[in-house]
Amino acid sequence: MTSVGERIKGFWNSPQTRKLVQSGRRQAAKPSTQQKLRQIADRMTGRSSPRR
Repeated sequence: MTSVGERIKGFWNSPQTRKLVQSGRRQAAKPSTQQKLRQIADRMTGRSSPRR
């Protein structure tokens, strides 16, 4: 039986992880996603006025 650490290590070195990372980078590059993330960050840090 493989340990949890070995399973995690195997996942990080898999093609599936590369696909997830590429997808995340594409999503993060979109202006709409960046705006949503800014809004969430503003709420979390207590800022009430939206950035534009």
